[in-house]
Amino acid sequence: MSEESAKNIETKEGLPVWVNIIAAFLGLFLLSPLLLLVSVLIKLTSKGPIFFKQKRVGLNGKEFVLFKFRTMKADNDGPKITTKNDVRITPIGKILRKSKLDEFPQLINVLKGEMALVGPRPEVKEYVELNPDLWKVILKVRPGITDPVTLKLRNEEELLQKAESPEEFYSKYLSKYKADGYLDYIKKRGIFYDVKIITRTLLGVIFPKLNPPPDIDEIYEGWKNG
Repeated sequence: MSEESAKNIETKEGLPVWVNIIAAFLGLFLLSPLLLLVSVLIKLTSKGPIFFKQKRVGLNGKEFVLFKFRTMKADNDGPKITTKNDVRITPIGKILRKSKLDEFPQLINVLKGEMALVGPRPEVKEYVELNPDLWKVILKVRPGITDPVTLKLRNEEELLQKAESPEEFYSKYLSKYKADGYLDYIKKRGIFYDVKIITRTLLGVIFPKLNPPPDIDEIYEGWKNG
């Protein structure tokens, strides 16, 4: 999507903040036994903290600390981008990443009002600055745990594995592909659309084929046409 087209997008309201907060509270309460089990497994199987914390850019450009279950070895050195067969991923981390259980602690971010259940995925500042005009529009919306782009890119680590240079592929091509997808979501955004995305997300955990992923050529093609 061109920068000029992005500027003309009208932001619409999704699920109200209070609905997100209540849903996050209920989710944390109902899932607490599972979250506790995951926490114990992380501590028993690898050294380091239970949570991975990272600064992300949120609503109106304000940075916040995003929570995930830690899936990689603590104090690891290596590329910023994680691919499917990254040796830094712990055995339990592979399961958490594949099942998306590592994302569940972000319900804490929703409870704090920093995120929503549905919305563009929050990005690190470095990648926001690659497409500043597009992100200026994206950041008018509260970031979320899931969205249509997230559903489509369940195989993101596999795509990065296929790239000759994963970091270059992400920064030059995939980050733009994501930004375009976030803008498309913002155009369609609404209460019923958000409910649809939540439903697709829950079903997608059980039936991954419901959300067919793009191949690497589609990402390149989207960049050329953007």
